[in-house]
Amino acid sequence: MVVLLLRKAKPGLKGHVTRWLSEVGGGVYLGTVSSRVRDRLWARVAAEIGEGGAVMIYPAQTEQGYAISATGKLPYTFEDFEGFLLAKRTISGQ
Repeated sequence: MVVLLLRKAKPGLKGHVTRWLSEVGGGVYLGTVSSRVRDRLWARVAAEIGEGGAVMIYPAQTEQGYAISATGKLPYTFEDFEGFLLAKRTISGQ
């Protein structure tokens, strides 16, 4: 299962994403796709996100059972703490 979060994405990009994933909330997409489709979808999202931001969460062989990819302007970053990914909020202006 793949979860994709889009912030301030263009309508064309959102339309492309809905070819593969279902929109379950504002900017939240969910679905099951192969790793090949997931990687190609992420490459397109990363190339076209522009001034927005995107986060993709997908299954992986890690302690948590998932991996996170992020790109663009987001109010947080993901940091690895001894094998665990944790979100760290960024404070604007610093």
